[in-house]
Amino acid sequence: MNKNGNQKNEETLRRLDPWTTVVPFGAILVLCVFFIVNPVGSTDALTQIRFFLGDTFGTYYLVIGLGVLIVSLWISFSDIGKIRLGGQDEKPQYNFWTWGAMVFTCGLAADILFYSMCEWISYALEPHIQDMGSIQDWASTYPLFHWGPIPWSFYAILAACFGFMLHVRGVHKQKYSEACRPILGKRTDGAAGKLIDVLAVFALIAGTATTFSVATPLLSAALTNLFGTADSKFVTIGILVVTCIVYTTAVMKGIKGVSWLANACMYLFGALLVYVLLFGGEARYIIETGFSALGNMTQNFIVLSTWTDALRETNFPQNWTIFFWAYWMVWAVASPFFMGSISRGRTVKQVILGTYIFGVSSTLISFIVLGNYGLGMQMTGKFDILALYESTGNLYHTVIGILSTLPLHQLVLVLLCVSMIAFYATSFDSITLVASQYSYKEFKENEEAGKGMKFFWAILLILLPIALIFSEGSMNNMQTVSIIAAFPLAMVIVLIIASFIKDARGFLEEIK
Repeated sequence: MNKNGNQKNEETLRRLDPWTTVVPFGAILVLCVFFIVNPVGSTDALTQIRFFLGDTFGTYYLVIGLGVLIVSLWISFSDIGKIRLGGQDEKPQYNFWTWGAMVFTCGLAADILFYSMCEWISYALEPHIQDMGSIQDWASTYPLFHWGPIPWSFYAILAACFGFMLHVRGVHKQKYSEACRPILGKRTDGAAGKLIDVLAVFALIAGTATTFSVATPLLSAALTNLFGTADSKFVTIGILVVTCIVYTTAVMKGIKGVSWLANACMYLFGALLVYVLLFGGEARYIIETGFSALGNMTQNFIVLSTWTDALRETNFPQNWTIFFWAYWMVWAVASPFFMGSISRGRTVKQVILGTYIFGVSSTLISFIVLGNYGLGMQMTGKFDILALYESTGNLYHTVIGILSTLPLHQLVLVLLCVSMIAFYATSFDSITLVASQYSYKEFKENEEAGKGMKFFWAILLILLPIALIFSEGSMNNMQTVSIIAAFPLAMVIVLIIASFIKDARGFLEEIK
């Protein structure tokens, strides 16, 4: 028995890939030490690099964003879009609701919930919005643009690419680099492939820390408001620990646990939106402003997508549009891989358009309902939210102030906390599953990583955000690191899409 156990352990160790486990983790630890030991110097260095990339190569991010959207639509309605991920007569593995719930919750769902309530505040104070016209028109439009079709296009097209790789070609190396093999060829197994995989895992870990640093303080503020306690770092650590317990429990149950949690998330999320819409007293304003904002975004979509502020009068696209495109690119490492893995039985067209239908529509509904509730209070003079924010300088406490205007607001805060923890847990379920698969040199379809590997990544992904809580400068630095990581990652995304098109065309020729 011991001999068999030792042989199994030795086989597992031989299958592990140190390039996608030890190297990225070591790089992150070195950065953390640098951030903590020299917070001022590290912040200055990273800020300069980020400014250089955004200021000098801003058009690069914008071109890739708009280009990926256009190419994804072209693929959907071309012959490639008819390719079924799996057997030609195979039915989808999950129904549309369950599949869509996992698609929406596997990425930035917690961030979507947070930004839905407060992003309009930041835009309302931007000089660029004042130059364009009224806060009413543009503070409600830009959130829909920044969280709409372009960022979701990274997920949609890459999910199709990875789904084709997994379910049509049946590759055993479930890595970012493997999706580039049709163009890279043998170089995929050399330095080029290892560099791509290291970059992918590094971006995944950095993106994890980033998303926790963005929205977790809102949870902390909500809980301290509910229980009347002082806000502290230990409250945030407690939130992270609870989240870790929830998603570790779910991920140990495999994909069934993830799908159950994703469905629960959507019901909680829906309950929150319905409550705000029906009982917030701003239903007419929310619906009419949302409808107008959709029209405004559609009419000005190309202008918004290509505006660079060449004279640098406000730096608005550098501070916002480029930031969001880069942020979604970093998260495009894990989420689309997970989306591709659950898309067996669907056509390429169904994956891409289904992502737009479910992901984009859910996101826009969130911004329209939650964002326009606060904007309505401001514009009708019922609550001067901008004055509250300018006096406190704290976006999280401002959001709590907005929610406090709702009837039975304590119930709303409880629903908010449960929803965000569930969203976080579902996002990190998918990340843990993908990271666990990344850790193996080869990984067969329908095979699941060992529980030990899942547990390793579940704990590892939560340790970094906990450590960074004790250095606020480091939290900001990690956000900047994730944006910088998106610069080379964007090139890899283009390479993956080009490889997919080449391979898919070859497959169509094979089956003629």
